[in-house]
Order: sequence, then structure tokens, then C-alpha cells
Amino acid sequence: MRKAKGISQEELADQVGVSRQAVSKWESEQSTPDLEKIIAMSGFFGVTTDYLLKGIEPAADQTQKGREITSKVLYISSTAFVAIGLLCGFGGWNEEQTMEAVWGSMIIQAVGIAGYFIGKILSAEKAPFYAGWLNLIGVSFMPVSMLAGAVSSLVFKQGWIAPYPVGGFHALTFCLAFFLVCAISLILLRKRTK
Repeated sequence: MRKAKGISQEELADQVGVSRQAVSKWESEQSTPDLEKIIAMSGFFGVTTDYLLKGIEPAADQTQKGREITSKVLYISSTAFVAIGLLCGFGGWNEEQTMEAVWGSMIIQAVGIAGYFIGKILSAEKAPFYAGWLNLIGVSFMPVSMLAGAVSSLVFKQGWIAPYPVGGFHALTFCLAFFLVCAISLILLRKRTK
């Protein structure tokens, strides 16, 4: 633990109130520390005395570590579900040209977002910035495209509602709107993570 923390035997000896030689003897198993020194090291390293004496981590720590790993997996998989939903929306629209294909892909994205929030509930560890931002822009892609298609069909009499840009004005309207969504979400999420 001393080496993992990156401190010398002298620094540990100063913290615990013993000589460097005493620490050396503990590490080479030539002697064992007194109970009060074990308690002092427990506080210094932030572990239980059971961990120092037996190498056993408390069950609560193991449970928390499991939750943190689970939340990391959920954060990563949520981004994957959002991307898969987006790709399914594109593919479904190309084949069927119906909104039902798009709604199915949005359900896949909703599963991804649910996984993201379950990850936040399971662990006190913050979600990585990239996971939140990629999820936000991935989920907003199709609705922004559909709104841009509606606007371009009303204003320019070109384009139609689609999950991805179709036609010149639709693409232009979409690019402007999506750039704004990406920029605003980037700024807002950066502020929240500071």
C-alpha cells in the first residue's frame, strides 16, 4: 500500500510515529506493528484494520466497486444503444419510408438513455462527459432532422420529414439546427461538469 501510494518508508514512519527501520521490518515480515500503529496506518491509508491484518475488504466496499463497474458498463452501452438506434432509424427509413421504422429506433435509443440514468443511480461516480454529450446529440439527431424537414417543406416547399437530411434546403436547415444543438449542449454540459 505504501508503494501504491507513492511514499517512502521514511514518510510512512513519520506519519505513524516510528523509525524507518521499523517500517522496513514490517514490510519484510521480521516484526509486526503494535495495535495503535495499525490503527494509525488504517486511518492514513483509508482502509479498515481488517484489510491491513487479513487483506479482507469490507463487503460494502466490494458492493460499491461492483456498482461502479456496472455503472461504467451502462454508460458505455447507453452510448452504443443510442448509436444503434440512430443507425436502425436510417436503415428502416431507407427500406420502408414509414414513421413506424423511426419509432422503433427511438425505442432502442430510449433503452440506451434508461441505461445511462440507471448507471447514474447505481454509483456516485459521475458519468464520463463524452457519454452524456454523445447520448444527447445522438438522441437529438432524428428529432432535429424531422423538425428541419418540416420547416424546409413549409418554408421552401422542398424536402419532407425524415430521420436524416433529404434534399438541399432540408440539409442546410438541419446542419444549422444540429450545429446549434451540439454547441449549446457542449457548453451546458461543460459547465455542469466543472
